[in-house]
Amino acid sequence: MTWNKSENELKKVLDNANTWHPNIKLEYKIGKSLPFLDILLTNINGTLSTSVYHKPTAEPYVVPFISDHPRHVFENIVQTSLRRAIKYSSTFQLFN
Repeated sequence: MTWNKSENELKKVLDNANTWHPNIKLEYKIGKSLPFLDILLTNINGTLSTSVYHKPTAEPYVVPFISDHPRHVFENIVQTSLRRAIKYSSTFQLFN
């Protein structure tokens, strides 16, 4: 979410929300960038930009070349990875 008021006011609102129910707690991170699923959201001088986020614990897209998978599986891994990177990047510079 974006917030135009002070950071202290935002923390008060979020801390208050955490008192509503004992089993529901909101975690928040305040800063210029935020990883969300496979996307890194960044605030660059008031403009929201997106790029691919690589989770440190995620396994890379790898299929052993000597596996018994059909040939199209190897091609689809590369195509899908490129397609996802293009979709997730808000500018060409971030894609590179």
